[in-house]
Amino acid sequence: MVTSHHEASHRIFQDRPELLAPVFRILGVPLPAKAAVEVLTADVTEIRPLSWAYYLSYLKAKYACPALLLVICQDDGTARWAAGPFPLGAQGWNALTLHPLVLGPGNVPVITDVEDAARDLPLATFSAMTHGRGRSAPAILKALAEALGSADPESVAYYSELLEIGLGNTPARETWRDLMPRTYFPGRGTLIEETYLEGEAQGRVEERAQLVLRVLDNRGVAVTQEVRERIAACGDLDTLGRWIDLAFAVSDAEGLFEGPEG
Repeated sequence: MVTSHHEASHRIFQDRPELLAPVFRILGVPLPAKAAVEVLTADVTEIRPLSWAYYLSYLKAKYACPALLLVICQDDGTARWAAGPFPLGAQGWNALTLHPLVLGPGNVPVITDVEDAARDLPLATFSAMTHGRGRSAPAILKALAEALGSADPESVAYYSELLEIGLGNTPARETWRDLMPRTYFPGRGTLIEETYLEGEAQGRVEERAQLVLRVLDNRGVAVTQEVRERIAACGDLDTLGRWIDLAFAVSDAEGLFEGPEG
């Protein structure tokens, strides 16, 4: 099953392709001097997962250009395995051999300097995702949080939430939530999204409370300060909705609260 970390690792390269330049330098893969980066779909239209060799061959044939496989790992053991090589063919005769490029804790830089993080936010974020399970994670996250303090609001929202998703279910995620209590990826249950939804719900509550009072005022129904405070203090949308309906019919404001559910 595709995990949030897996998705975030893909997403940062799609949204910030400039990250490819430092990554290729880390891996020792030379880029042409005037290389242009264009994001293409990697959809191979298969219902079930197939092999890396299939994906690589398919994309090379589809786009008629050289194709490389980049594997991203959060632990050294997986990184060593992913480096291969993976031979394909009969015993004694390899039809082809797959050599993935691998990024992991062993070669992705640990960025704990605030100025370094501010100079390259995509790489600093990627560093935090890659080392999210290591001892250096708190220092990386602290540097990145400080660097984002001087970034534009869109970058703050993007990188802070992307990283929260990318860290997955790790202690580092809780550290990051504490550092960045500030939505870019809806439905992920991130702190930013929770805060946004709480604010949105509070806004609906306030709108309904104001509507109750507006209906009563427009009808000329006297409303005491005690009633106004009780309406304003109600945080239940269903109750406020019922009061809106009653506000069109009651002869006095206290009538809103009569009955078994008052």
